[in-house]
Amino acid sequence: MKDLVSRCPIEEAMRVLSGRWPTLLLYYLKEGTKRFADLRRDNPTISHRMLTLELRKLEDAGIVQRTAHPGYPLRVDYALTPAGLRLVPLIDAIGAWWLEHDPEVVEIQSSFQDRAMKRALPPART
Repeated sequence: MKDLVSRCPIEEAMRVLSGRWPTLLLYYLKEGTKRFADLRRDNPTISHRMLTLELRKLEDAGIVQRTAHPGYPLRVDYALTPAGLRLVPLIDAIGAWWLEHDPEVVEIQSSFQDRAMKRALPPART
């Protein structure tokens, strides 16, 4: 990994959470324990190798817990640790922020609210 520019906690957190996949994995793991194949279905464009690397990175950071169950075939589950669960409100807040600020979503919501208001208003008297 690249050297840290500073010892700022934001920089260190972003080293773990930056990129396309880590926050998406947290988003899907907030629903509960999932197997590797479940995470592949949730993120169909991620490669097997990239999913493995990202899960290892999150596991090394103490955000995701990997549990291997004995037997054949080997069954492995992934779940958020208590530290990972503390990130869920942040992930949800980012999603809420995007919904509020994405121009396309704002336009759709505005259009929906306008239609709802027109239905709620009594007809104008002439």
